[in-house]
Amino acid sequence: MKHTVAMAALLAGLASAGGAMAQTEINVLRVTVNEEQEAYYEQIAEAFEAEHEGVNVTFEYIANEAYKSKLPTLLQSNARPDIFYSWGGQTLVEQAEAGFLQPISSMLSESFVETIPEAGLTAYSVDGTLYGLPLYATEVIFWTNKALTDQAGIDLDAIKTWEDFLGAVQTLKDADITPIVVGGQDKWPVHFYWSYLALREGGKDIISQAMAGEDGGFENEAFVAAGEDFQELVALEPFQPGYMGTTYETASGMFADGAGAFHLMGDWDYLPMRERSTSGEGLPDDQLAIVNFPAISDPVAEGGDAATLGGINGWAVTNSAEPEAVEFLAYMLSAENQREGARQQLFIPIVKGTGDALDNPFYAKVSKDIEDSSYHQIFLDQFLGASVGATVNDISADLAQDAITPEEAAAQVQEAWSFR
Repeated sequence: MKHTVAMAALLAGLASAGGAMAQTEINVLRVTVNEEQEAYYEQIAEAFEAEHEGVNVTFEYIANEAYKSKLPTLLQSNARPDIFYSWGGQTLVEQAEAGFLQPISSMLSESFVETIPEAGLTAYSVDGTLYGLPLYATEVIFWTNKALTDQAGIDLDAIKTWEDFLGAVQTLKDADITPIVVGGQDKWPVHFYWSYLALREGGKDIISQAMAGEDGGFENEAFVAAGEDFQELVALEPFQPGYMGTTYETASGMFADGAGAFHLMGDWDYLPMRERSTSGEGLPDDQLAIVNFPAISDPVAEGGDAATLGGINGWAVTNSAEPEAVEFLAYMLSAENQREGARQQLFIPIVKGTGDALDNPFYAKVSKDIEDSSYHQIFLDQFLGASVGATVNDISADLAQDAITPEEAAAQVQEAWSFR
C-alpha cells in the first residue's frame, strides 16, 4: 500500500514537473510608459494567456536612459528578453548583424503582413528579412502653450519659417516669458533641433546621402548650416534656467505646469506630460496647440520642408525567443488591439484601417502630418546606430551650450560614422 501511494506521489510529481516544464515564458522589455499604457499591455497579455494555455507573458519597464545603456548588456546575456522595444534604424541592423535577433518573416502569415504599411516593415527589416514589427508612428512637433503665446501676442499660424520662429522666441523673451522648455541633461531632446534643421537645410535625402559618403558625408554644408541655425536660436537664450541639468521627464512636467511656451517633443508626450505636472492634470486641451517644425527660407538644398522627424517605434525579437513570442507580437498588433490603443489615446496606430479610432485632434493632426510628409525620418540617434547616435546627441548638447562650432560638430559626426 505504501509502495502504491509512493508511486502515485512520484507520478503526480512528475506530471507536475512536466506541466511546469511545458510552461512557456514570454518576457517583454519596454521603455517606461504611463499607467494607462501599462494597463493596456496587461490586458493584451491576459487575453493572450487565456487563449494559450501554458503561456505566461511578463512585461518589464525600464526608464528611457537606463534602457538604452542596459539593453546591449542584456542582449549578450542569458537574461535577454524575448521581445524588446526598438526604434529601428541602424541600431536594429547592428543587433541583427551581431546575431542577437531572430528572423521572423517565415513565422508570420501573409494576411497579417499585408496589414502593416511598407514603411513600417522596412523599418524592422534587414536585407529584406523581418526581425521585428512596428507598433506606431510618431512625430516630433512643438507642443505649444497657447495661453502664453496669446499673452505675448504671437500668431501661431504665422510661424512658417525658422526666422518666424526666432522672432516668436524674441517676442516671448520681451514679454518676460520663457520661450522653450527642454530636457538638456538627456541630450536626445536637444538632438531634435539639429536633426530637423539638417533635414530642412539638406532635403529629405540628406541623411541617406551622408551615410553613403556622398557630397562630403556628414560634413556637407547642410549639416554645418543646421548647426549655424541652431546656434542662432541658442544666442537668444531661449531655454529655461538650468536646462542642461534638466531631464526629459522633468522638462515634460514643467511644460505641462506652464513653465514655457514651447516644448519640442514627440506626440507621445500628450498624456505623460500631464501626469508629470504638479497637479497631475497639466494643461487643458483648449490651451494646447501643435506647431510644426518650420521651414528654412533659403535652404542649402530643396525638398526638406515637407519631411517629418519622428519614429516608427516597435518591437524586435531576440534569437532565443520561442515561436509563441512571435505569435504574441502579432497578437499585440492585431487591428483590434491597435484600434483600442488609438481609442484610449495611447498612440497613433500603424496597422492599416485603424486610424479611424483616433478622436484626439492632436493625434489626428500628427497622423495626417505623417501621411502627407514627403519623407519620415527616424530619430538620428537611433537611425545611425548606437555609437554615431550618441555622437549626434553629444554635439547637439554642445551646440546648445555654444561649446562647439557647427563645423566641428559636423566633423565629429562624420568621424563617428567613418569609425563606427
